[in-house]
Amino acid sequence: MTVPVAGGSLDVRTAGDTGPALVFVHYWGGSADTWNGVLGHLPAGQATVRFDQRGWGSSRALPGPYHLDQLADDLARVVDACVSGPFVLVGHSMGGKASQLLAARRPAGLAGLVLVAPAPPQPPAMVTEEYRQGLSHAYDSPESVRHALDHVLTATPLPEEVRATAIRDSLAAGAEARHEWPLRGIAQDITRAAQHIEVPVTVLAGENDVVEPVRVLRDHLLPSIPHATLTTLPAAGHLLPVEAPGAVAAALGDFLAAVRR
Repeated sequence: MTVPVAGGSLDVRTAGDTGPALVFVHYWGGSADTWNGVLGHLPAGQATVRFDQRGWGSSRALPGPYHLDQLADDLARVVDACVSGPFVLVGHSMGGKASQLLAARRPAGLAGLVLVAPAPPQPPAMVTEEYRQGLSHAYDSPESVRHALDHVLTATPLPEEVRATAIRDSLAAGAEARHEWPLRGIAQDITRAAQHIEVPVTVLAGENDVVEPVRVLRDHLLPSIPHATLTTLPAAGHLLPVEAPGAVAAALGDFLAAVRR
């Protein structure tokens, strides 16, 4: 379905009717297709919502700004238009930070928050100006994307079709949207907002994630959301939805079972 947002509209894919609905929010460089493998492991009929965020993929033509508050506003519009009952936000990396902002607003119907290798509310010391400038060039070309995928983003080999989709997605953004996250969003401190999150929260971390290491999430996320639980998925890197889709789906199933009680 098409959802009106500031400056245009988002094409949103919905499926299933068994709630709470899972609303998926992809990483910097991802798309709605990032979640294909996870959806393939969910029970038949599970309600799901996914879309390409502003500036990426099918939403590439949407004008800026592309900052986190705008992404959270877009996410709120998607939820309002596509979800009629309880829902769980499932945010990966950049999408996890945007999801934290929306969860902090305490929207009606929000039943829980699943953060998948999320960017923490408080940026760690490693996020220096030099780091951010380097990161801003990760998706400059097919060659740089392949290098990022093979040497930074993943710790396990991806199936060739999945890898090809990740390369396509990482290149499917305008310069302004591509640079907003590494130059500004990743360094934005949203600690005060995160402290307003009241719903159940679970955090999934990759054992070998070098982008958002387990220790960073322990030190820079859990203090802001102290009721959150942290689960480490073995062997995986930063791209948990494509490296370990079955494990992510299983964790979602456990979380849904808990929030339904």
